[in-house]
Amino acid sequence: MTPITVVIPAFNEAESLRELHQQLHDVAAANDYRLRIVMVDDGSTDDTWQTIEKLSADDANLLGVRFRRNFGKAAALTAGFDVAEDPYVVTMDADLQDDPAELPLLLKKLNEGFDVVSGWKIHRQDPWHKTLPSKVFNKLVGWLTGVKLHDHNCGFKLYRREVFNEVRIYGELHRFVPVLASARGFKVGEVPVNHRPRKFGHSKYGFMRIFKGLLDLFTVKFITGFGQRPQHLLGATGLVAFLVGFVILSYLAVMWCVSRIWTDIPEVHLHETAALYYALASFLIGGQFLSVGLLGEMITAFLIRKADMYSISAYTGPEERVTPAGGPHTPPVPPAHETHDH
Repeated sequence: MTPITVVIPAFNEAESLRELHQQLHDVAAANDYRLRIVMVDDGSTDDTWQTIEKLSADDANLLGVRFRRNFGKAAALTAGFDVAEDPYVVTMDADLQDDPAELPLLLKKLNEGFDVVSGWKIHRQDPWHKTLPSKVFNKLVGWLTGVKLHDHNCGFKLYRREVFNEVRIYGELHRFVPVLASARGFKVGEVPVNHRPRKFGHSKYGFMRIFKGLLDLFTVKFITGFGQRPQHLLGATGLVAFLVGFVILSYLAVMWCVSRIWTDIPEVHLHETAALYYALASFLIGGQFLSVGLLGEMITAFLIRKADMYSISAYTGPEERVTPAGGPHTPPVPPAHETHDH
């Protein structure tokens, strides 16, 4: 049997959870999967938690996790990853738009040598004002990061468990897990998946998600490209600004001297020259960027761990002879209703 853990973040999705649970078990039975389900209630105000409790009471392989308040999807996924021990981990939304029947397709693609497989909602069942900005966003992410996926926002993804030993998400970086994983050397793939119309409730994401996504994209670009060498970006920017200011100031200084030596040249009065103020501003900004870059290098040097410097995919020799830098994975506490033989 293929062991799979499905992590499902839920926020006010009480109406869809029971049907989603049944569909997952139907797929597992048809494909000989050993299925474990983790449902994370992200501070719902409806009956989501009560529904999870009932499902968990009937299914020993379903674990519910409840947040005290709404912490966001990244936090909910992280809580699910922390208790997932199976070698394959699936993430999907709780609104029934992701089709569990596509799970064998994701697993087939993963077994072709990939570590992360992202779903591509090729026929997305959402209005144009959500699909059009999403297309532009996906193009921008691919251009900036080099990870070219058609649908970075798709919540239906399959991972090898070891990805989450190295990739950490916070804020709203959950949509960039493939990018973060690729930066660590994991192989990322994509397959088209069926996307179904929303059956219950309404979307939890508004127009402001676009701006948040752009800000998160810049964060991810900095983390993956310059996280361990901030001076390469900040220092380079500061150096360019510093040199521009220096060149302009040098030119103005020479012209001021020349205009007083040769009377045929009109005198240059620096306080009346706008270029002086632009040069000073560029000079100061360049110095600030260089200073911030140096501070970033100092912070990185003191806080970086060995696990952040490289990624190991395998060891040779007995496993007990080596311990990963992050320490062994701590198994989760099983649900209260789960029993064990001694």
